[in-house]
Amino acid sequence: MTRPAASVTGTPQTPAALSNAAPARRITGAVWAALAIVYVVWGSTYLGIAITVETMPPFLSAGARFALAGLLLAALVAWRQGPAALKVTGAQLASAATVGLLLLLGGNSLVVLAETAIPSGLAALLVAIVPAWVVVLRRATGERPGVGAYTGVAVGLAGLAVLTLPGLSGDVRLWGVLIVIGATVSWSVGSFVSSRIPMPANPFAASAYEMVAGGIGCALVGLGRGEHLDFAVSEVSTRSWVALAYLVVFGSLVAFTAYAWLLHSAPLSLVATYAYVNPVVAVLLGALVLSEPVTWPIALGGGIVVAAVCLIVSTERRG
Repeated sequence: MTRPAASVTGTPQTPAALSNAAPARRITGAVWAALAIVYVVWGSTYLGIAITVETMPPFLSAGARFALAGLLLAALVAWRQGPAALKVTGAQLASAATVGLLLLLGGNSLVVLAETAIPSGLAALLVAIVPAWVVVLRRATGERPGVGAYTGVAVGLAGLAVLTLPGLSGDVRLWGVLIVIGATVSWSVGSFVSSRIPMPANPFAASAYEMVAGGIGCALVGLGRGEHLDFAVSEVSTRSWVALAYLVVFGSLVAFTAYAWLLHSAPLSLVATYAYVNPVVAVLLGALVLSEPVTWPIALGGGIVVAAVCLIVSTERRG
């Protein structure tokens, strides 16, 4: 079983990383409680991002979120497991930084940028295509995922085409849709390589280094874009501050802890179901809280993508 690569971000991690068989585990009330946290919290992070970028610049806010969450996680690891748990080699640190940049700068922060132009629910549904990209990457490196996985990829790409229609028709900004698609590719590459390069042995320490590296990368890009020039802290709304705090504490720490615990306490096939529950939660919250319209391309394309992810997950867990 591969480690939970950067699941701290609150954006769905690929279920393809959960494909190895595991012994049967009893499903207790604690398992369902932890799964509910992952379902709801990770699904709600898209809403949190949308509210954060109402009055905060996208890359600088993402940088603050990840850097702060990474430092908090590192402090928790040192407190609970001792400072030695954070010890890594130069190669491991470089690998963690690379994965952090791919997942958080190239992946999550681009979603943050895109949510300044497209609804949070649409962004979540577009992100759900990640498992399909991972199957493509596995095939490109010589693996043979199976007919069911390929079928899931084809169905997922069809759903992605339908989800792109709002951008092509002018209902939403096309550049926002394209940026999210680019973000899913970066996230997929980061998830894929994380189990193939020398990462820190402690998954919590690895995630802390990933978040700090990704946060620094986001902040540098934000400064390079000049986001600080027109930004005034006094103009940030209370709801944006609350949303950012929610993303740091709940999206990046609470849900990650629940997810990491689930990997050791629940069947992997059950844990992987978050990949097709999160988008549904995101769409519902976006509609209820932000009054985001659920148009027919979003409903149809989203349904197709979720079905594709379900097919890929079910194929992987049988493999």
